[in-house]
Amino acid sequence: MSRRSNRPLIRWGIAVNKAKPVIKQTQEQVDTFWMSEALALARRGIYTTRPNPSVGCVIVRDHELLGRGYTGKVGEPHAEVHALLDAEANGHDVAGATAYVTLEPCSHYGRTPPCANALINAGLGRVVMATLDSNPQVSGQGLAKLQAAGIATTVGVCEAEARALNAGFLQTMAGGRPYVRLKVAASLDGRTAMASGESKWITGSKARLDVQHFRARSGAVITGVGTVLADDPLLNVRELADGTPIAQIPQPLRVVLDRHARMPTTAQLLADPATVLVVGESATDQAEVWPYESLATLLDALKVKKNIHDVLIEAGATLSGAFITAGLVDELIVYLAPTLLGSDGRPMFSLPLTEMSQQVRWETVSVTPVGDDLRWILRPVRTDRGEAQA
Repeated sequence: MSRRSNRPLIRWGIAVNKAKPVIKQTQEQVDTFWMSEALALARRGIYTTRPNPSVGCVIVRDHELLGRGYTGKVGEPHAEVHALLDAEANGHDVAGATAYVTLEPCSHYGRTPPCANALINAGLGRVVMATLDSNPQVSGQGLAKLQAAGIATTVGVCEAEARALNAGFLQTMAGGRPYVRLKVAASLDGRTAMASGESKWITGSKARLDVQHFRARSGAVITGVGTVLADDPLLNVRELADGTPIAQIPQPLRVVLDRHARMPTTAQLLADPATVLVVGESATDQAEVWPYESLATLLDALKVKKNIHDVLIEAGATLSGAFITAGLVDELIVYLAPTLLGSDGRPMFSLPLTEMSQQVRWETVSVTPVGDDLRWILRPVRTDRGEAQA
């Protein structure tokens, strides 16, 4: 999706007094600046591109921005094509210019023609990529096609940021399972509800709005039937802080683990049964039903059958604890409220550990204030074999 307007050109450099010498920037600094611009564009499509990756592109010559674009929806032109069209609409010739792309340009025919071909045909002189694509149909092939055409290439600028933006897509395309985020809202003393099950509300409205961001990024939201019985949640995307129209966002598949057909036919989820999947047994024929084998098998099936790259877990202590015990959680998102619910409250996770050697350690990615609460993002400490460390 391109921005076509009479905007001023962005120029690289530092504003200086004419009486002072101009500070010359290294190529690495220039590349980092423009790739950061491309990443900012890529984030604009983060909610709408699923199941495609979020990609941004800027085209630059002599430190001036000629065109920019990002991947919007499935079936529409990709970021590189939007950037080329944007440059053309603003009267710029891109021959010999440099394109900064957050993901290796595709080299195969899918819903759209290869972006590598578009860059070659436009006469680009250099293409800078943040990271290679792990899709076997693309990985290294887009790079090779550009090099064969005589275009200079650079790979790895802002790579960590680019890979984090499309963590699920890159993980599944490399042969792994969907990227699993587990979200929990808790009090300072680690409680998610009173002993009675009452839990509305521990966190404030800003934290609850923030959760919508992670739902919108997910191809599936998984919960247990106990949560459905206790809270009757919708688990859909209803509002986003950046104002993205909800109609543009593919709603996540709501997955309910129910081994004994306990989900009531009056559950709010079933108001839109086309986006509900019951795993186990179901007392209704309104939704699709899969047999339950294991949590790992479920994730594999969501990848293969539903083309899902990112999963969000919003469940009670038992199911959340089961995902952690199985080593299937890639990211833990804790909304921590400045309140105490007491020692009789329900815990965050059901983890019947008895020895310190069994503890599951995490490392902090970020801690961010959200209203009166904190959003704490963590990732499991992995062993050399890639397993979660106990």
